[in-house]
Amino acid sequence: MRIELPGGPYTMRGAPPPPPGPAPTGRVAYAAAHVVADPLGDNTPGAPAAVDWDATLRYRRHLWSYGLRVADAMDTAQRGAGLDWPAARELIRRSADAARDLGDPAALVACGAGTDQAPAAATLAEVEAAYLEQIETVLESGAGVIIMASRALARIARGPDDYHAVYGKLIAHAGRPVVLHWLGEMFDPALTGYWGAGDVPGATAHFLTLVREHAPRVEGVKVSLLDEEHETRLRAALPPGVRLYTGDDFNYPSLIKAGSHALLGVFDPIAPLAAAALRSLDAAERAADPAPHLRTYDETLAPTVPLARALFQAPTYHYKTGIVFLSWLAGHQDAFTMVGGAQSSRSLPHLAGLFRLADQAGLFPDRDLAAYRMRALLAVHGAAR
Repeated sequence: MRIELPGGPYTMRGAPPPPPGPAPTGRVAYAAAHVVADPLGDNTPGAPAAVDWDATLRYRRHLWSYGLRVADAMDTAQRGAGLDWPAARELIRRSADAARDLGDPAALVACGAGTDQAPAAATLAEVEAAYLEQIETVLESGAGVIIMASRALARIARGPDDYHAVYGKLIAHAGRPVVLHWLGEMFDPALTGYWGAGDVPGATAHFLTLVREHAPRVEGVKVSLLDEEHETRLRAALPPGVRLYTGDDFNYPSLIKAGSHALLGVFDPIAPLAAAALRSLDAAERAADPAPHLRTYDETLAPTVPLARALFQAPTYHYKTGIVFLSWLAGHQDAFTMVGGAQSSRSLPHLAGLFRLADQAGLFPDRDLAAYRMRALLAVHGAAR
């Protein structure tokens, strides 16, 4: 099927994605899921988020059908970038309830707890109170707890002792093991200097001190720094029993193969291929001759890497636009619209490039629908040929 795109004609050739299957067993894998905006809602910048709850939950069921867990109310869901706390609170409750229909919510979904409802917090006590409100919401839902990085804490903290004091109270309050999230400044410039150091080695030392001090109550750490060598060293330095969940949307194939677990925004659009690859990795770890299964793992994920690098290209924090765009093309939602009007955050040539790469990776269940919607978008923008 031929389609005229910015930059020249393109002939679609991708195969449909693989079908759903059982959960992988060798790695714990979370897809950080996006939210579907209500196309008739007032989702202009600064307005309260209007969410299409049916489509949003339907997409989580799609991810669960592939055996992936869901990381919800995270940056992929536009926390701090259009999804306000009232909507995030409702998302946490609805997502956990949907997971309960399938089993134990804590085994299927983990949700982010942050401080975004208190952007003007001026003291560590106010930051702590905001965190605790959100942690309580997640605990009451039955979901797992991910303690997200806090812009307010990054602004107020005067050194590593402040981070350790706040996080120590949060970890103790949760009452069960939590995941700590280290989000790099490429995803959110307001988090520069997190953990009380302006350089990565210094921040890593402070972070490891915190994790080691609370290791029995830390189920894992999610690291999003886009630095493969750093993640490899950090994984080796973690206390026994503490998982490293890669948040490296550039280098995830090699990092997962080497031993990292996964909590990735890119797993949202590539869920069918990610799940199939992880099952190949499971087979490799059981087989007397792992080589054929490892080749399948590599071959399955290889075409997703150019797509991931395009999705997360600078400015990286606009990656959510591409993820929602691909969900629309794949037929998982009826409109390409986002809370906060973020659908305008990437250019038309960028989106056309994502269309090519997603087709080449084999991510469109219905190529006719994807082509129709791509042509419609071009026509709306006066770029149809």
